[in-house]
Amino acid sequence: MAAIDIGASPEGMQSLALQRANRHGLIAGATGTGKTVTLQVLAEAFAREGVNVFAADIKGDLSGIAAPGAPPPGWALKRAEEIGVTLTPEAPPVVFWDIYGELGHPVRTTVTEMGPVLMARVLEASEAQEGAVTIAFKLADDWLNQGKREGLLLNLADLRALLTHISDNTEAIGKKYGLVTPQTIAALQRRILQLEMDGAERFFGEPALELDDLLAPGPDRKGVVHLLASERLVQSPRLYSAFLLWLMSELWETLPEVGDIDKPKLVFFFDEAHLLFRDAPKELLTRVEQVVRLIRSKGVGVYFVTQSPTDIPDMVLSQLGNRFQHALRAYTPSDQKAVRAAAQSFRTNANVDVAKEIQEMNVGEALVSTLDEKGAPTVVARTKIRPPNSQVGPILLAARQAMIAKSGVRKKYEKTIDRESAHEVLTARLEQTALDEEREAREKGRAPAPRSGATRRSGGSRTTAVERQTGRVASGVFNTIVRELMRGILGTPSRRRRR
Repeated sequence: MAAIDIGASPEGMQSLALQRANRHGLIAGATGTGKTVTLQVLAEAFAREGVNVFAADIKGDLSGIAAPGAPPPGWALKRAEEIGVTLTPEAPPVVFWDIYGELGHPVRTTVTEMGPVLMARVLEASEAQEGAVTIAFKLADDWLNQGKREGLLLNLADLRALLTHISDNTEAIGKKYGLVTPQTIAALQRRILQLEMDGAERFFGEPALELDDLLAPGPDRKGVVHLLASERLVQSPRLYSAFLLWLMSELWETLPEVGDIDKPKLVFFFDEAHLLFRDAPKELLTRVEQVVRLIRSKGVGVYFVTQSPTDIPDMVLSQLGNRFQHALRAYTPSDQKAVRAAAQSFRTNANVDVAKEIQEMNVGEALVSTLDEKGAPTVVARTKIRPPNSQVGPILLAARQAMIAKSGVRKKYEKTIDRESAHEVLTARLEQTALDEEREAREKGRAPAPRSGATRRSGGSRTTAVERQTGRVASGVFNTIVRELMRGILGTPSRRRRR
């Protein structure tokens, strides 16, 4: 059975069977213990065996995988000599992605594809607000089924326009879909505004990411490593976790069943995995568990990277068959609990006191247990992880930009496409309604009566539909500013994310 080497232990070389790589995995350990290097070793080994990889690059360090490690640093040569391996400076094919389009090709999806559950999470919606989001998506689906383009939700402007329509037609929509209060709509509009201020509007739109571009083989049938620049994205943890869960869900729903195959089609590394589960509602946790449980039959392996195994819910943790546990520090009772939980998750080895060694391991060492040919976990072994053949540490910005410019997918995703959708159709409808009312009023020889929600300016002229929407947004901006000023006066820390 083909396998990739991980490192050396007193029991011999530790490896990961490619046929079991889709049984998922966990890379855990305290900050600075070597998790990123372990991820890099696995990613380049998968690519060498023709397996594509998708990984989030949280600190920018993982970008070094795009350059050969020439010459290898002194510590890498020393480690290679200790474990008996030869370093061959090389780098797999790498494609850089970035939701903000700054450090990689733009990554986009549509609001419709994101779905109501994940969209509500991105908006940090309360229970009532989540219900309003669900109603908006249901209304849009019904319109699409009737062939109406106003149901096409491509970007945040489309979602805002639909919410405005619901607010302006509360009574009629409430009778069919359920009542939504103006306060709920206003709160969601403010959340959308905050997302736009954080730059997230670049993520929603077209052309949307095509999964085939993540699965296409590289030169010489080697695997391609797809890196998502996440230094900025992780500052918006709800958007970060929602995007990665959306991508997993899309793979699960799109790929055909393949059963047991010789090697995965794609291995997915989810760094800072605790962000996915923090404050997640039960419905979302159930969806994550379902995706992780079933996606392996589609030939996809998911590897969670986090500080402690306790960051992962038990129902998900139980499905992670390949484990790489770096050192943990037990300074507090909660730390000690995490150590015990990690120790109990391994198959016992009479020669390894897991609870003791998990606190004593050096940087670059890990307790390793993978699945054998029969699918059973191997006994845990304290392992010195082999050095990667690629560069450890970030590559220069100029080198990254040169790779982006030469990439085969650059032209496909470089420019945004803005076709007619909910925003354009609903705005045009509002404007036409206003014009019809004004014409009817002139024909009757009287001033037009204000529509519901309309206001008059000095001079008696009525505001247009666009001005009404602009007024709502401006009001939201003013309220946000006032709220931030009050937080500063009262000494309450601001919750606004860094831009």
